[in-house]
Amino acid sequence: MGAMDDLLRNVETAIGAEELEQRINDGKRLKVKFGVDPTRPDLTFGHLVVFNKLREFQELGHEAILLLGDYTAQIGDPSGQSDLRPALTKEQVEENASTYLDQAFKILDESKTIVKRNSEWFENMNFSDSLELARKMTVARMLERDDFSKRHAENSPISIVEFLYPLIQGFDSVMLQADVELGGSDQLFNMLVGRVLQKDKGQSEQAVLTLPILVGLDGKRKMSKSYDNYVAFNDSSKEMFGKIMSIPDDSMWSYFNLLLGTDEQKIEKLKSFHPMDAKKQLAVDLTAIFHGLDKAERESQQFEQVFSKNEDPDEMPALHWDQLCSSNEFPTLLDALFASGFFESKGEARRLIQQGAVRIDKERHPDPFHTIDKPTEPKVVQAGKRIFFKILG
Repeated sequence: MGAMDDLLRNVETAIGAEELEQRINDGKRLKVKFGVDPTRPDLTFGHLVVFNKLREFQELGHEAILLLGDYTAQIGDPSGQSDLRPALTKEQVEENASTYLDQAFKILDESKTIVKRNSEWFENMNFSDSLELARKMTVARMLERDDFSKRHAENSPISIVEFLYPLIQGFDSVMLQADVELGGSDQLFNMLVGRVLQKDKGQSEQAVLTLPILVGLDGKRKMSKSYDNYVAFNDSSKEMFGKIMSIPDDSMWSYFNLLLGTDEQKIEKLKSFHPMDAKKQLAVDLTAIFHGLDKAERESQQFEQVFSKNEDPDEMPALHWDQLCSSNEFPTLLDALFASGFFESKGEARRLIQQGAVRIDKERHPDPFHTIDKPTEPKVVQAGKRIFFKILG
């Protein structure tokens, strides 16, 4: 396989592929753009699909441009949305953006990555500049985008700000003079707008390469923090390993392919293994990328100990009984779980208890108001599949 064949591996849509191949054959060093809006503090494995492709270009000597959409994040990309996203403040966006680079450089070579922020040009534009940009696209053309056309047909509101988003993303490509733009398949329309704007400016039109949307941990919807079905770059090794082990068996093959670049021949071989063994290999390989092989293998051993041998993990947080009491002399199980800090709300803890997923020293406790006495010996609490902690007297 040649370089172009490798670069097009796993690509769903390739616009301008012939011109791209010609540029590569001519020895041109390409500017390859991937933009991420820091609307949330964590990157997820859904982003990893595209980061892997950007790294492939980087390894071939091309210029990898990571664009932080600190300006566009204040608008919110409407792709796939049924309503207007809530606006973020500049301070919220900056806080999120500050974590993105550390996460991104777990995949990309920092010394070979150009980092840009689109506030560099948009904050210098005036209203007249914005109107001039808006002239480049018609309402009819915008309504060709699937999510806009569906919402229009359903008489759901579409704000002018949302209409502007594809133009803003496209203008990023003009300012960067991008040769290639990478993104998920839901970004196709926005990236094609970039080609239109570049042509209007007399620039060479960027090639557009879209990558598949990674299915989330539920095996149904796309991976998203909104659906709480994601794995984050910043997850602990234990949490990352456990989340990967929770995916449906049928989903793991796309993870092998899109996240690890495993070829079809090796995937077919893995399919001959017991699904649990194949998934453990997936979890080890992915966790090792972010935490190193030693920690990944340690998590595999702990997983085996807990779920196959029904033993407690060797390592777990320890909380003193008085930390869980607050003002109650004898805390309820619900109060204790919430006070442990492992749950964002009492409602989340309550649901887990009522589902029978909480045990104390292996004994199931489905009553949220079960009181906990001060222990004379450490008690082990298991909440769900991945949360373990000790209560000390």
